[in-house]
Amino acid sequence: MTGPAILLLLAGLGAIAWVSARTRALRLQTVARASGRRDAVHSLPGYHGWYVALWTLIPAAIFLAVWANVAPGLVTQSVLSDPAAQSLPADAFSRASVLGEARAIATGSQAGAFNPQSQALVEPYRTATTKYGVAGAVLALLLAFAGGAYAFTRVRPDFRARTRVERLVMGTLLVASLIAIITTLGIVASLLWESFRFFSMVNPVDFLFGLKWSPQSAAMGYGNEDAFGAVPLFWGTIFIGAIIAMVVAIPLGLMSAIYLTQYASPTVRKWMKPTLEMLAGVPTVVYGYFAALTIAPALRDFAVAIGIHGASSESALAAGLVMGVMIIPFVSSMADDSIAAVPQSMRDGSLAMGATTSETIRKVLIPAALPGVVGGVLLAVSRAIGETMIVVMAAGLAANLTANPFASVTTVTTQIVQLLTGDQEFDSAKTLAAFALGLVLFIVTLLLNIVALRVVKKYREAYE
Repeated sequence: MTGPAILLLLAGLGAIAWVSARTRALRLQTVARASGRRDAVHSLPGYHGWYVALWTLIPAAIFLAVWANVAPGLVTQSVLSDPAAQSLPADAFSRASVLGEARAIATGSQAGAFNPQSQALVEPYRTATTKYGVAGAVLALLLAFAGGAYAFTRVRPDFRARTRVERLVMGTLLVASLIAIITTLGIVASLLWESFRFFSMVNPVDFLFGLKWSPQSAAMGYGNEDAFGAVPLFWGTIFIGAIIAMVVAIPLGLMSAIYLTQYASPTVRKWMKPTLEMLAGVPTVVYGYFAALTIAPALRDFAVAIGIHGASSESALAAGLVMGVMIIPFVSSMADDSIAAVPQSMRDGSLAMGATTSETIRKVLIPAALPGVVGGVLLAVSRAIGETMIVVMAAGLAANLTANPFASVTTVTTQIVQLLTGDQEFDSAKTLAAFALGLVLFIVTLLLNIVALRVVKKYREAYE
């Protein structure tokens, strides 16, 4: 019996259990009310239905999840005990290859065998798979019937089914919320462990303050000294994400927010705001192509035209400009919300004192909304310094410590991608450097987000 068929059958049993329990609870509660025992009725019939349905489905689902991991091992043991498996090679890799091919043919994912020994094991695999599949299905159905029967016997007017169901729902929501926390802790633990291994090979001071980044030289056996200085990467990240991109994003985002909130008619705002926010939904690889194929060559030609020699077709300016355009919706949205949250009485008071609209914006609205705008800018910076694709395609991979916007630079995220691409040895400083860079990036973005959220929260509390 296939997995979808079992799940469909269990879903049908759950529906039957829900209807049966609800009907029984409704009948018993009707009798209780008719006899004058209204205080004995605790939960609505629907809660009784859900209680029995959950007892029908959950034990069977847990068993199927466990069985899905146990059954392959049982099938393999059954195949190995077959006489046709006695001629398998002793080498573990060859044996696994033969068994994997036989399994693929038996399940239909492969048409024919390249190894004659695999073909001989196809029928034992099919037999064992069918046997354990039927066994799992039968046991799951028995558990469903047993769980449903147990819960059905507890259906009575005074049974607290609502409490049991709501506790289960609360537990499910708790587990769902804990998944994100546990995932974050796992990421932090992984970064810390791998970074500790890296810093056992490389001096942390050399890593944080070194001026030369050349992990390839360390991989070629020239030593770890002066090979993992990450300052060029930190500077490239700040230069592209926090300087060039913000020079583009902050003025354009703030001015668009001012126009949409103060000058645009409702019809214009209705169309322009969603159009502006569509920029946030464009895949970053599209921005990368645009930067590499259009912006970067144009900037190189412009630099040559004004007498700047040595301008690269992969430049920090190209990546930063396109990244700034990508981040405009972040700044604009936060600024829009912050300006709109300023009390109307402050606007009216400024206009009543004789100030013009532009003076009200410059001297009242912007200062009042400044904390929220600053929070939005910090969130945008944290988004910018974590960008990878645009930098890879438009800024290059050269770790140059330069303030020339027409030169090629690289960032932390780009080097992480480069260090972990392809077959890598996870006991070398070259590969482990990616985790150390990731740890630094994680700490910086975490601090930026914490500061930004605190600023925004403080601003919102001021006008509530």
